[in-house]
Amino acid sequence: MTTSRFSESAGAPDRDEIAALMRSHIAEFPDFPEPGVLFRDITPLLADGAAMRRVIAYWCSILPPDVEYIVGTEARGFVLGAPLAYELGVGFVPVRKAGKLPGSPRSVSYALEYGTATVEIAQGGLPAGARTVIVDDLLATGGTAAATIELVRDFDAELLGASFLIELEGLGGREKLGDLPVDAVWSVPN
Repeated sequence: MTTSRFSESAGAPDRDEIAALMRSHIAEFPDFPEPGVLFRDITPLLADGAAMRRVIAYWCSILPPDVEYIVGTEARGFVLGAPLAYELGVGFVPVRKAGKLPGSPRSVSYALEYGTATVEIAQGGLPAGARTVIVDDLLATGGTAAATIELVRDFDAELLGASFLIELEGLGGREKLGDLPVDAVWSVPN
């Protein structure tokens, strides 16, 4: 079982503390990048080291205790997944956009609102049977997460769940991930 150093020192914060912290550290920009969208910016959270430590402490406390690898999706999944992996003492595997990895990476393409995108993991980047959790900043419609799930399963890894900093409720993202356990540090109505 992995443990976080936070559980030994300051203690992992509870859900109420985290909800208050997230409300005060997530900036909202209406009508960005297009009319009708409320963009939630995690930059203020990232800029506050103490707040970020509390979020990472809480997040570590809700992840499966037997995780061996955190899989983070480019780019904010790197920023958030790497400190989680570090704190838990487990491996980190980046999921990159197409064309960013050398050799013959494994890839999955998926539909976007206007076109397609492709995500990749380096060949040999994830051992078969590895107990894995996918991490990203946001679960909205679930397209990127669903593609990442397919990609991880292509490595025959044991997928324990998907975990997000923020879940925008009501956009169908959770449903797109099937029966995979899904959690979020903070869930908000869209």
